[in-house]
Amino acid sequence: MTEDPRGLDLSALQGWLEREHPELATGPLSASLITGGKSNLTYTVSDGGRDYVVRRPPLGHVLATAHDMGREHRVMAALAPTDVPVPRMLAHCEDSEVIGAPFYVMEKVAGTPYGRASQLEPLGAERTRAITERLVDTLVALHTVDYAAVGLGDFGRPDGYLGRQVARWKKQLASSTSRELPGMDELVAHLEGNIPTKADGTIVHGDFRLDNVLVDDHDRLTAVLDWEMSTLGDPLTDVAVLLAYQQLAEVAPPSGDGVAMVTDAPLAPGYLTRDEVLARYADRSGRDVSDIGFHLALAFFKLAVILEGIHYRHSHGQTVGSGFDGIGDMIVPLIAAGNAASR
Repeated sequence: MTEDPRGLDLSALQGWLEREHPELATGPLSASLITGGKSNLTYTVSDGGRDYVVRRPPLGHVLATAHDMGREHRVMAALAPTDVPVPRMLAHCEDSEVIGAPFYVMEKVAGTPYGRASQLEPLGAERTRAITERLVDTLVALHTVDYAAVGLGDFGRPDGYLGRQVARWKKQLASSTSRELPGMDELVAHLEGNIPTKADGTIVHGDFRLDNVLVDDHDRLTAVLDWEMSTLGDPLTDVAVLLAYQQLAEVAPPSGDGVAMVTDAPLAPGYLTRDEVLARYADRSGRDVSDIGFHLALAFFKLAVILEGIHYRHSHGQTVGSGFDGIGDMIVPLIAAGNAASR
């Protein structure tokens, strides 16, 4: 076995696989951290005959109810027979004593997670447009799944979802920050006072964007990844997250500093505009999207809390990999965007 990447005890993993899933450990294991992750840790693991992916929670400070490996594994296993592309689940371990945290193993799917405009530009505007149209259509497909029919009837509670989201993320914020965040009180007050009373209930991904899917050489979406925030709730929250990331890319400094370090893929020629994304979703889904302002404000609030949690872990030396410097400076612009959306 090669040297262990931080956060993954290869010897312990090998022993567990040999006992529970010997078909996944036919030889000594090697592993490497997949770069780009800012939350759960994801590794490519090989037994010499095949490659697969292992995913575990982050090190150190972990927000309550977040980073649930069991939920990620369950939702992707349930979606396997649907039109939503997901990797095949291979194994799941709830025992934190094995590698220090629960984890699961899934197939390694071929494809590219397009997170930068520079990756899309060589494809040309026509192919980029086709990819982003398929991205929206995949979100519509997800929100069309009969969650009870695929065994996810108890995966969440759609009724009252938005109110619980505001309360949950307010609690998450309190547990992952120790500094003053200008504008945050105003944003929280708006959200608490303007929760929509009616909403649909579907499976929601929670962090749906282009760099959380894999795209093959024929511009087809081969897998939707990063389901750690999935549940049953209001589908417009997924639409708003997609639009929020796009807005951040459009208003960030040209140098790529600040909020654009999350993803600037929407700047690539051919990428659907925000109005086009919203119109295509509304047309394909048949849903009323007139109340998107509240959902955008909530999306920016959630992003601010998520990145504040990453900043907290990074400032305490608990992150793995690169790309974390400057994340703390992204929070206030997110709060400002949320307040602007609320108005």
